[in-house]
Amino acid sequence: MKITAFILFVSICSLGFLEYTQNDTYPIDGYERTGIRRLARLQMIKNGTIKGTILPGADWPLDSIKLNLTDKRGKEIDSFPVPDPDLQIQIEGLFHGLDKNYSISVLDITKDHPVRIALHRENASYQPGSVGKLIVLTAFFTELKKLYPNNFEKRIALLKSKVIHAGNWALSDHHTVPVFDPETQNYSKRKIAASDDFTLFEWLDHMISVSNNGAASVVWREAMLMQAFGKDYPDLTFEQSEEYFKSRSKTELSEIAIEMINQPLRDLGITEDEWRLGKFFTSGAGTYIPGRGGSTGTTIGLMKWMIKMEQGKIVDEESSLEMKRLLYMTDRRIRYAYAPVLREAAVYFKSGSFYSCTKNEDGTSSGCKEYQGTKYNYMNSVAIVEHPDGTRYLVCLMSNVLGKNSANDHYVLASRIDKILRPDR
Repeated sequence: MKITAFILFVSICSLGFLEYTQNDTYPIDGYERTGIRRLARLQMIKNGTIKGTILPGADWPLDSIKLNLTDKRGKEIDSFPVPDPDLQIQIEGLFHGLDKNYSISVLDITKDHPVRIALHRENASYQPGSVGKLIVLTAFFTELKKLYPNNFEKRIALLKSKVIHAGNWALSDHHTVPVFDPETQNYSKRKIAASDDFTLFEWLDHMISVSNNGAASVVWREAMLMQAFGKDYPDLTFEQSEEYFKSRSKTELSEIAIEMINQPLRDLGITEDEWRLGKFFTSGAGTYIPGRGGSTGTTIGLMKWMIKMEQGKIVDEESSLEMKRLLYMTDRRIRYAYAPVLREAAVYFKSGSFYSCTKNEDGTSSGCKEYQGTKYNYMNSVAIVEHPDGTRYLVCLMSNVLGKNSANDHYVLASRIDKILRPDR
């Protein structure tokens, strides 16, 4: 099977294979823990109460989701390994003639095998798109720890119990979110409205599982409020939060927002040039807080983040594990995660795209379709792939191929990379 263009496929994987049985799965079995209502629906599908299907790779039990670089191998990776010559040749061979369009970092951490890394244009900068929501996730858990520094269960209880109002911050976004009532079993997918209320856990889930931009802006807002109100945050009302933002200048708020969202990356050793976020994800949020400095990402910056998560070093080990759980895919798979070869694998995934079309003389951009930007056309992915045979690898993929929706190339590329890392399958 040939592909004419490849885009950066990103996959992050965990070390160390764990035996598992086909029981209730996370996050499907996480409904009682989190209160995320879409999980109740998946649990009902799993139990046969309602109709639906679940991929085998989405059927891993909660106890099988681990951080797999918390041992001595994780300490060894603190010193970034030198590219493995054989792996480097094979990965670079996927991009002949496409050097200016793709960047990739691949780290094989399969247990009982040598750690191997391959890098291709790893310092090239791209607009990260929705992959930047991982920065929001990091800052949110950073501020959450400050509320309850020595009690993780209180942090989880707050995420489950505190209901957050959307407001205009969540407007607008074309991405729909799943809405399910466990009692009536009514289910729909719709756009977020300003009148919506969800728990903190559900806002996090909407931000990651379906990449909703409104949810990302709300989560960023709540992280700022945690920082501003500290121990008073759990009882903070929406009206009080609105007053806080209205009482301060946009310049001051912008400085606070950008510093708060990016500092956790700097603390992890990720530089400003390697990865940063410069503005909110919705125009509604932008009316409160303007952007500053722009956003950028590199595969080396993303790889550093993924390694830190697997090491349990993003905030703390418990927070890192919770982030990984939120990244676990139990719903529809897209782009490289759609590859049939990954069907049986657990996939932890975040993808992002950002595109724009060149204008004609009359100001129109006819002939330019969704995800087929002719001015720029970024498509990026981060994922964790964990196969039942014990194969684990981390990959960061970023690309900018003009005039083409590269989703198909992504999942073909995923198959090629998987074949390189599992040659005997």
